[in-house]
Amino acid sequence: MSLLKRIEQGQGGNASGVAGGQSGNQGGGEGSRLSNLQARRVNAPITSPQAGSYFDLKTRVQNKLLSELDPSMDISRTDEVRKTIQELFEQILAEENIVLSRPERARLFDQITAEILGFGPLQPLLEDESITEVMVNGAKNLYIERKGKIHRVPVTFENNDHVMRIIDRIVAPLGRRIDESSPYVDARLPDGSRVNAVIPPISLIGPVLTIRKFARNPITVDQLVQFGSISAEAIQFLKACVESRLNVVISGGTGSGKTTLLNILSSFIPADERILTIENAAELQLRQEHVVTLESRPPNIEGRGEITIRQLVINALRMRPDRIVVGEIRDEAALDMLQAMNTGHDGSMTTLHSNSPRDSLSRLETMTLMAGMDLPARAIREQITSAVDVVCHQERMRDGTRKVTNVTEVSGMEGEVITMTDIFVFEQTGIENGQIVGRLRPTGLRPKFMDKIEGSGINLPPSIFGIGDRRRY
Repeated sequence: MSLLKRIEQGQGGNASGVAGGQSGNQGGGEGSRLSNLQARRVNAPITSPQAGSYFDLKTRVQNKLLSELDPSMDISRTDEVRKTIQELFEQILAEENIVLSRPERARLFDQITAEILGFGPLQPLLEDESITEVMVNGAKNLYIERKGKIHRVPVTFENNDHVMRIIDRIVAPLGRRIDESSPYVDARLPDGSRVNAVIPPISLIGPVLTIRKFARNPITVDQLVQFGSISAEAIQFLKACVESRLNVVISGGTGSGKTTLLNILSSFIPADERILTIENAAELQLRQEHVVTLESRPPNIEGRGEITIRQLVINALRMRPDRIVVGEIRDEAALDMLQAMNTGHDGSMTTLHSNSPRDSLSRLETMTLMAGMDLPARAIREQITSAVDVVCHQERMRDGTRKVTNVTEVSGMEGEVITMTDIFVFEQTGIENGQIVGRLRPTGLRPKFMDKIEGSGINLPPSIFGIGDRRRY
């Protein structure tokens, strides 16, 4: 059976449809995935006046190459597949008497290879380590984030169907779907990068794809300090908090670096503890040996089978965890997370979106009320006060840098109000060459839970809190 025929059967006769692409991916393993990629005849973007003739040439070469590739080839062995494609590519150009300059030949080969092994026009952007986010606003408008700033790039897709095929290629292997009845989806790339896709009719500008790239080499503590995102004293303090099993909430806006900081703080968890991570799309990079990773699941095409973060938190309590790490709390799961923190699972961590440490606690209260329990406000606040020890707040500054702006203790209640004490606060001293200048400084106050830290055998010098030593400016 020819490769092309096999492709069409695997796609159910609909090589360009999203549902068909998903069916083909679910039914055929590596060979089926290669076949699905081959069937699409995707054209890479070009902006020259001869774009039409270039597309024709690329389509002809690509289709002939696809017809000659072995459908049983294991595309996970990238180097071997690339070598095979290179040999067939040179052979086809010779047989067709196609004369190209060296740069044109290299570009044509790279674009065809990207369609077969990667994600088409996105592949060069995903391979560029200086890019932290890729944003596709329809077929012709692509933007990237580099060093915290957004830039438009001269890269385009052929049309909206081309974008849809790439989206399908991302979500189908994960068993997720995107169509008119379910027009948005969260997914991840094989390297762990976070993906969100939204398609018409919700999006009025065509398919929209947002990729938060996953660092090949996770950011280390030393790099975070070197970047000026946090001070060495604050890191030492937070390390002591994690090791002494205090509950930590990391807050901040979108893209402020919450997950990066959660990765770093979770690395301080002792290796002999059982850690359960719960996420919508698994992206945490814990290095400990004893880690159990759980991922939520959206409903299937019949609207059944959904597994929520809340259900996973409840189930995690039956799995004998020492620590529970939730990627993000955004709904009624907050109630169960607070209950877990209050019932012997000390040292748990999570992130949430907010504008300040005070807003973090207000959001926790609001999300707890979403659980539908008829609880008085004071009871909820007492739960929050008892459960949360430290709120670490991050912001993405105007110059694009990400900085920890507050490390705050949840110290207790006065009447109906939760009291909080800033242990570290970011002080901006000026702006130089468009860059914000400042430092995360200690406030000179010691947290009330220092007894717990010292009871764990950890002795922090008073200078960390700016006590007994002249504060550095």
